[in-house]
Amino acid sequence: MVRARGVASGIAAALVWLVFLGPLWALLAHLSLHSVVSALSAPGALDPMAISVEASAVSVVVLVALGTPLAYLLARDRLPGARLWESGLLVMLLMPPLVIGLLLVFMIGPATPLGALIARVHLSATNTFLALVVAEIYEAAPYYVLGAQAAFTSVDPRLEQQAVLLGDPPRRTVRRVTLPLAAPGLAMALATAWARAVGAFGAVIIVAYHPYGLPMKIWITLNETGLASALPFALALLVVALPLPLAAYAWSRHARR
Repeated sequence: MVRARGVASGIAAALVWLVFLGPLWALLAHLSLHSVVSALSAPGALDPMAISVEASAVSVVVLVALGTPLAYLLARDRLPGARLWESGLLVMLLMPPLVIGLLLVFMIGPATPLGALIARVHLSATNTFLALVVAEIYEAAPYYVLGAQAAFTSVDPRLEQQAVLLGDPPRRTVRRVTLPLAAPGLAMALATAWARAVGAFGAVIIVAYHPYGLPMKIWITLNETGLASALPFALALLVVALPLPLAAYAWSRHARR
């Protein structure tokens, strides 16, 4: 009986892999090594990858620096109107990325007060690297902050209280108790934010058509030369986006055990 259940479970898992990873199998089936090498070895072909990696790295650093304290304060109910903060993050999470891009134009576009302020320091938040970073931050922020909040919530506050009673000041308690215990959840939140940032497209196509990251390169190639020409860049995007989330998942599982 146990063996039969194991076999049935294995078959079900295989079917799930086939169904949910069907698009990936289809991508690999329609690619050849020659087509990938030919497309990615063309002059300037890897520039979008470099731009995507650089912009997403900057976005993630900003999210960690600003989002981690916010997530901790939300998890410990130390912000006035904490539920309002959470509601705002949920609105960002549920808002279609294309709408985010449209609204960013009215918030940081050249004709807005904030856009004019940015222009005073000789920057622009439309069709620049800065615009790409801003669009990625807005698309990825709720994923990181809400994930980090869940990670901090999973840490028993009594452990922090005991550390304080034993003489650790609050900052040391966070560093020695809270962060290590929340690390698996924080790693997953960070990895999800990375994947979301590097694959950002809806807001990016509105406010940061230039410079081309990988999602924009896929879109432009698809429109100019067809689906087959865009597939190598789709594979490149997966190679950039997926390793960190998969590694974070494996490490978090190991750490929790």
